[in-house]
This record gives sequence, C-alpha cells and structure tokens, in this order.
Amino acid sequence: MIKPYNRLFLIGPMGAGKTTIGRQLARKLNYQFVDSDKELETRAGVDIATIFEFEAEEGFRKREQQLIDELSQRSETVLATGGGAILKPNNRKVLRSRGLVIYLSVSIEQQLERTGRDNKRPLLQTDNPRKTLETLQAIRAPLYEELADLIISTDQGNSRSILNQIIKQL
Repeated sequence: MIKPYNRLFLIGPMGAGKTTIGRQLARKLNYQFVDSDKELETRAGVDIATIFEFEAEEGFRKREQQLIDELSQRSETVLATGGGAILKPNNRKVLRSRGLVIYLSVSIEQQLERTGRDNKRPLLQTDNPRKTLETLQAIRAPLYEELADLIISTDQGNSRSILNQIIKQL
C-alpha cells in the first residue's frame, strides 16, 4: 500500500476513463463515487458547456475549485475530477493532502477515439481537436505527473484489467 487511501482522487485528461474506472473502483472498494463534473452540472442546473458559455473557463474553474474542496473531504470516496482541475494550485494542494491521487494517462489517439462523438466537451468544439488535445497535454501532463501517487495508462486493456492494475498497486 502506498499510503492510507480512504479517499481516492482520479486525475487525467478527458477520455482517460476517470468516470468509468472510478465507478468500478468505488464499487469494488464499497466506496461512494463522485464525478466532479457531473456534480457541478447537477448543482448548477445546466451542463458544463452552458457554464463555459456564460461564465467562461474562469467561472467554471472557480465553481470547480469550491466543489473539489468540499468533495475531497468525504471519507470512503472515489472522486473523478475534471481534466483541468489540476490547473488551480489550490486543487493540487487539496488533492495531494487529502488522499491518494491516481493519474489515468491516455494517448492523444485514444482521447480522439473516445471523445470524437461527444459534443459536450467545450474545449473540443474546435476545427482541430487533435491540436487542442496536444496543447492541453503539453500544459497539463507535467502537473498530473507531479501530483500523482500512482500513474496508470488506460490505452491498453479494458476497464476491468485497468481496475485490477489499480487494486494490485493499492
């Protein structure tokens, strides 16, 4: 075991499998699962794209920071964060200090395949999603790596095999 883990925080880019793996991990550990993006949408009463439209990314990140501060205090929880949650220093501090941080890494090719038909990702509503993902990766990957207690690639295998890799490492 790496360190006590009654709180597990999944970080990584969009399309890495944070929600899918997070749900399965929570079920396996008999923990609560929370997806910060879904929770934010529920509380706001609108989807993330609408928040971006009216409040820009800055407004969204402010809401996200408040939510992560709250959700990261829950015991026996697996929390899937949004891909950009790690951009805020306070989010990194909170996640690092309150639980085990698992970085689910994924290649650009897999991200494009997994997000290609999803029109609910505001940052990908562009003429060149690949370039956007490459830019995001260049900025965010060092932050994910710095913050992570555990790094798991989700490129190969199905969600069950990835789940088993995580459990084995815990």
